[in-house]
Amino acid sequence: MDIRALGYLRIETADLAAWRTYVLDVLGMTEGRGSTDSRLLVRIDDRVHRFQFVAGTRDRLLAAGFEVANAKALAQAARELEAAGVAVEHGDDATLADRRVQGLIHCEDPGGNPLEIYWGQAQDHGPLAAPYGNRFVTGDLGLGHVVLPAPDTETTLGFYEDLLGFQLRDSMRLPPAAVPTGAPGKDVHRMYFLSPNGRHHSLGLYPGALPPGIVHFMVELESLDDVGYCLDRMHAAGIPIASTLGRHSNDRMVSFYAQAPGGFQVEYGWDGLVVDPATWTAKEITADSFWGHQWSG
Repeated sequence: MDIRALGYLRIETADLAAWRTYVLDVLGMTEGRGSTDSRLLVRIDDRVHRFQFVAGTRDRLLAAGFEVANAKALAQAARELEAAGVAVEHGDDATLADRRVQGLIHCEDPGGNPLEIYWGQAQDHGPLAAPYGNRFVTGDLGLGHVVLPAPDTETTLGFYEDLLGFQLRDSMRLPPAAVPTGAPGKDVHRMYFLSPNGRHHSLGLYPGALPPGIVHFMVELESLDDVGYCLDRMHAAGIPIASTLGRHSNDRMVSFYAQAPGGFQVEYGWDGLVVDPATWTAKEITADSFWGHQWSG
């Protein structure tokens, strides 16, 4: 299967107003055309949206959208999923219009995480007009990354590696105390980091359950100053910082983590590692960060 990138995230929220303030005024993103009182579309580049926040009754991930090259690639993806016994639902016209794509299928990974595989998302050729002049790193690397809960981590890892064609970049051993919702009876849990492109990881698999169905998402900025300015905005807005500024050991990202309105976290970073998939060797990391990333709570 030829997945190219993490393309978008769809999130249901019980407090759309809070997300509107969070992503536009604090994260420095731009409201997309077609937003309504019940749906916020968010731009960070030339795509019509990279995020959809949909008003609802609870906070949860509605879908992680992964992009393929064209209609032929989407048809091949559907055939491979169905051959592997994965239920596939083809998007109807209303769904395609909502996502602004030309083709789409729905499925779930073994952890029950909802996925959409699509092609042909529309572009917005108007100026981005980011409120603070900040710019996000996207392009062929996709939106950024997302970390999803996967209590049966090994089975879910196989789904992404063997079926979706992601490359394992590295893993990290976690003690049971770090994964209170993980599979019982294990002395060690593993977290895995994967990608279908040169971004060190587009996907992380956390070996435990989490009610919103998402652990965090990451967006990458073009400058360290943009990260620092956002950190100041977080403090000014009284938003709890989940992890202080630090540099990760696996993707070399300098970032901080902040609590988001939906009961999960957002990572805001700079200088992430881009690898050559042809020469990469998977490794086990033994520390989350070289420095910083002091976690609260």
